[in-house]
Amino acid sequence: MSLIVVSGALANKPGNGGAAWTRLSWVLGLKQLGCEVYFIEQIAPGACVDAAGAPCALDRSVNLAYFTQVTERFGLGPCAALIAEGAEGDRHAIGARVQELAEIAEAADLLVNISGHLTLAALKPRFRKRVFIDLDPGYTQCWHAQGLAADRLRDHHAYFSVGENIGTPGCSVPTGDIAWRPIRQPVVMDEWPASRHDGPVRFTTVASWRGPYGRVTHDGRQFGLKAHEFRKFVALPTVTRHPFEIALDVDPADRGDVESLQRHAWTVVDPKRVAGDPLTFRRYIQESSAECSVAQGIYVDTQSGWVSDRTIRYLASGKPALVQDTGFGRTYPTGWGLVPFRTLDEAADGANRIMGNYEAHSRAARAMAEEYFDSDKVLGRLLGDVGVTP
Repeated sequence: MSLIVVSGALANKPGNGGAAWTRLSWVLGLKQLGCEVYFIEQIAPGACVDAAGAPCALDRSVNLAYFTQVTERFGLGPCAALIAEGAEGDRHAIGARVQELAEIAEAADLLVNISGHLTLAALKPRFRKRVFIDLDPGYTQCWHAQGLAADRLRDHHAYFSVGENIGTPGCSVPTGDIAWRPIRQPVVMDEWPASRHDGPVRFTTVASWRGPYGRVTHDGRQFGLKAHEFRKFVALPTVTRHPFEIALDVDPADRGDVESLQRHAWTVVDPKRVAGDPLTFRRYIQESSAECSVAQGIYVDTQSGWVSDRTIRYLASGKPALVQDTGFGRTYPTGWGLVPFRTLDEAADGANRIMGNYEAHSRAARAMAEEYFDSDKVLGRLLGDVGVTP
């Protein structure tokens, strides 16, 4: 049985159920393949806050509480550790002693480093095989071209990106000196069964208005925020007459945008209430009818081929996805279950087609998840690519 360590941001993103699933899917999927899996997360002391948002020690933080809640809920408690590194280089680990983590690293067959999260010099070099998983295609590569994020990118033996078009004609993401390999976002199908919901019919999504990163400029070209893409399609509910709802993380300074969404018949709800942990996030998706969402401008403009891990969970749940085109049609069949759009008219047409033949689109959505995103297939292929047997 192979020992694999997965590292990623969980405690660093408390109250974000979707982000939790992004990391959980790798851990649970590898366990399902028969691997022994350990989850290690590092956190800066300055990122630790209490319930009021004030800085505090790791032991009293909402970060640790969230980490513990999620890992115990999914049976990872004995095999999960959170480690903080202080300003003087002292380290404080919860879930295992630092020396135990070093021994685990030395014994491991593989480190799956999601977004290069694990950078600690006391641990990272001890792994004899390390793979970098890029979840932010375009951002990662532009940062690399600008000499940024070196700690996260350096010292891996293989580099994978969910931007499956990177390095191919028609995709403008710079590759630099890294040979990026394509990988798909995995979904553990048993955790996301197809579901029927007899409640109100509506398109939904869970989103951050500005996204996690600021604007990026490369070769004189500036890539905008997610908000810029949303504004292009704000009129969608009024031109289709279908209900649209968005669980939106938005700054009070963007109140004008929220009012614009509401004027155009969007229902805006609090993501921490409906999707703040993995269970409520899953329930929100499975009680929806379909997804409708845009993408970060950089994913669209570079035609990276990115597909959101959130979208994949809609598909697995049998919920059709109406999503902005990022070039994924070069890899996946579209039109049934997964419906891309570039313009407002295309989005409206797609919404009407989904609701006009909903059962067929629902079946196609689940079938697409089974064919392309099943964690057994995605992660089995990854292990094979890097020479690790489960």
